Amino acid sequence: MRASAKTQAMEALIEAHAIELKLPTVRRRFRSLAEEALREQQTPVAYLAALLEAEMTERSERRERRRLIEARFPVIKRLEDFRFSDNPKIPQATIAALAEGSWIDDRESVILIGESGTGKTMLATALGVCACQQGRRVRFTTLAGLANELQEAESRRELARVVARYARTELVVLDLCRPRDYADMRPTVRGIACS
Repeated sequence: MRASAKTQAMEALIEAHAIELKLPTVRRRFRSLAEEALREQQTPVAYLAALLEAEMTERSERRERRRLIEARFPVIKRLEDFRFSDNPKIPQATIAALAEGSWIDDRESVILIGESGTGKTMLATALGVCACQQGRRVRFTTLAGLANELQEAESRRELARVVARYARTELVVLDLCRPRDYADMRPTVRGIACS
């Protein structure tokens, strides 16, 4: 069924306003949600609520995807994929508490210590992913990668910019660190044995 000229003009206006207001989901979905609202005999307020909810949901998903990309995880790992049964020495309740992120707000450090293959990197990545899902800025790197990045920044005279970027990061996940690197750590460090 062909829309009337008046309807087409209103749709064009909605598209133009959605572009101007940077509402891509509204632009893309206003027609389909309007048809759905008519079919289900929704009120105009219910239609508007559904349209704005769709916009908010997609924005939230885009922000999370962007945070995960910016974190530079080598592979996305999620806490629910970790098999605690394979390593019963890892305290599941402690990891669950860490996933809530209050330790980040308190500016505490967490160190996962253990033999190779015990899941330290997976747990660290999963905790980082949880932090991204909470809306936090996260950066994953290795200790060697960080050292190289800082040396290169210094040689390009961009060290202050790189340090400022890390200062805005709420959680830095450093991988491949050795226990002896922590000899002089502050008392706010929590150690979790993974072996």
